[in-house]
Amino acid sequence: MRGYKIGVTKYFRENTDIFNVWQRNYYEHIIRDTNDLSRIRQYIMDNPKNWNNDEYNNINQL
Repeated sequence: MRGYKIGVTKYFRENTDIFNVWQRNYYEHIIRDTNDLSRIRQYIMDNPKNWNNDEYNNINQL
């Protein structure tokens, strides 16, 4: 994983104006029941279609 992240970081820094590639902190959540699991699965399935509306989406600025 470390090698992959190094390669991706190097590519972005050499080919784009994006310097900070990786999220420093992230939210962890313990899945406690089937309702929680279902909600998270739905979020994962819906997430790609919401990407164009995300304020942190820099892809359109490249």
